[in-house]
Amino acid sequence: MQDVLTKATADGVRIYALCTTNLVREAAKKHGCSHLASAALGRAMNGALLLAATMKDGERISLRLKGDGPLGDVVADAEGTDVRGYVENPDAFVPLREDGKLNVGAGIGQGNIIVTRYLQNAEPFTGYCELADGEIASDLTKYLYVSEQTPSSVALGVLVNKEGEVEAAGGFFIQAMPGASDEVLAKLEENVNKTPYITQLLEIGFTPERIIGILGRDLDVDIKETVPVHFKCRCSRESILAALGRLDKASLAELAQDEVTEAHCQFCNSTYTFEQKEIQGLLEQK
Repeated sequence: MQDVLTKATADGVRIYALCTTNLVREAAKKHGCSHLASAALGRAMNGALLLAATMKDGERISLRLKGDGPLGDVVADAEGTDVRGYVENPDAFVPLREDGKLNVGAGIGQGNIIVTRYLQNAEPFTGYCELADGEIASDLTKYLYVSEQTPSSVALGVLVNKEGEVEAAGGFFIQAMPGASDEVLAKLEENVNKTPYITQLLEIGFTPERIIGILGRDLDVDIKETVPVHFKCRCSRESILAALGRLDKASLAELAQDEVTEAHCQFCNSTYTFEQKEIQGLLEQK
């Protein structure tokens, strides 16, 4: 199944759903993630994509789960239909939960969720609140209610097999718009409670559009659009070199003593190398 995001409305409520199996699998492999880290990274990237879908073109959102668990920081950054992310300790492990599922909550631990919105023609807005349970979907739901006063329902899932391969990933986001009736919200809550796990639906081939149909059953669902989503980092050799050029003269002079300078991007695990003459050229420009 293709990685896509589908947007819809239903009687004054916004419903978004997405499938990200391929991009989460790609990100997990790039970072050498354990089963646990794959699940945490995938959930965070899904959440960032769903929040980015509510923003204008050219705006970006950064999501950071900062806990005291063995995973360390879990970070995702999305702009439009592109997302990237990383886990501070990608080889982290904790025992499974009693129900046999990956214990992402224990992996993240206690701490805060921090969300930064990079807006057009405005200063970035950062909000945060304490983690609900470290499972990410409930943390995002709590954050949206506490910090941004927008009651929402968020579901995020990543299915990882015994070999560590991501078999299904995706999520959905439901948010009431001004004027949504209590009857519609009650019906949506009933539908959500009856809906299987998102990964179960994706695993048997349900598309995001079909999942929205399940969530919005008995309501007037209007599908707005379906767009592809991608794991994509904004880093490049040119952008890293430009960043090095913004260092002060003393730092550049120190780097210029080495035959080769390496720079590493946390978001995509790429490493860029620069020859001594390139660093010296930056120093001369200073």
